Amino acid sequence: MSDLRVLSIFGTRPEAVKMAPVVKTLAATAGIESLVCVTAQHREMLDQVLDLFDIQPDIDLNLMRPAQTLAELTASIFTHLDPVLRDLRPDWVLVQGDTTTVMSAALLSYYHRIRIGHVEAGLRTGDKWQPFPEEINRRVAGVVADLHFAPTEHSRQNLLAEGVPDANILVTGNPVIDALQEIVRRPAPPEAAQLLAEKDIRPGGRELVLVTAHRRENFDQPLENICQALRELAETYPQRLELVYPVHLNPNVQDPVHRLLADVSNITLLPPLPYLPLVHLMKHARMELTDSGGIQEEATALGVPTLVLREVTERPEGVEAGVLKLVGTDRERIVSSARHLLENEAAYQAVAAAKNPFGDGHAAERIVAALLAA
Repeated sequence: MSDLRVLSIFGTRPEAVKMAPVVKTLAATAGIESLVCVTAQHREMLDQVLDLFDIQPDIDLNLMRPAQTLAELTASIFTHLDPVLRDLRPDWVLVQGDTTTVMSAALLSYYHRIRIGHVEAGLRTGDKWQPFPEEINRRVAGVVADLHFAPTEHSRQNLLAEGVPDANILVTGNPVIDALQEIVRRPAPPEAAQLLAEKDIRPGGRELVLVTAHRRENFDQPLENICQALRELAETYPQRLELVYPVHLNPNVQDPVHRLLADVSNITLLPPLPYLPLVHLMKHARMELTDSGGIQEEATALGVPTLVLREVTERPEGVEAGVLKLVGTDRERIVSSARHLLENEAAYQAVAAAKNPFGDGHAAERIVAALLAA
């Protein structure tokens, strides 16, 4: 009997982080032929993770182009991935999450009648515009998937409500926790250690507020509101806080952030950080402000109180645990919520001690075992 051929397809840094433990487990499992295809939807940020986890793609489509539209990217994935699936004919295609790569790869696998496993299945906000386009991407993948690897019971319930048979759903935890547990055991890289030392971020020293904000739905006025809130926080606590903001390369983010924040002495604007230093900064953060999806899970796992710069989240488990608080993009609401955590130590400690609902570090093992048993 030939080995089970599994093709993992991903294209962005968050996908690569979450798929890395799965890819590693697949490669180490007898009876499986593991192949990796990257679309390189995000070239530089993807490569950082491939290097970090020592993953060598078997197929690299290298599809990132400057300023390409969603339609152009989608068409390019369809055109270039189609012959890969036709030639390889895998038994399973694995996709993760909710990117354009996920939606396109899942639909194209369906066209080729290849079974699809959806990692991090069942996340929903119920609003097709938030996050955009991710909410629809993951719904499309969910329609055609054969196995749904839900990270939590809440995600499983979302899938059941959409008519997915319970036998096709497995609650695995999120493999981002597998990846995070590996990364936090590694020594802090020089760039993170140097930044912490230069800014005197330490017990008894200054406190780090880590910021990531780059979502499409926050472009324009919402992002300007966020920047105004960051400026007010920095100016309110000039000696106490250092705000560190790795700024996404998209000009829609770069331009307003640098225009509004570059002159504030205790705000440090950085290029996008590789995953290893980013995690080590998260470990040392007093608080995070983010509109990211994955960082909501990582911050919850690390016990770092986090203000979510969105109106809705597909990760309500973190809100229920108390680590995440939805604050949207209203300047006054962001500032008042941050000040509450900074000035109320009892409230802060209650949040920091919350239990992580997103997994136990063994999601990859459960996913691979399910593929072998299917």
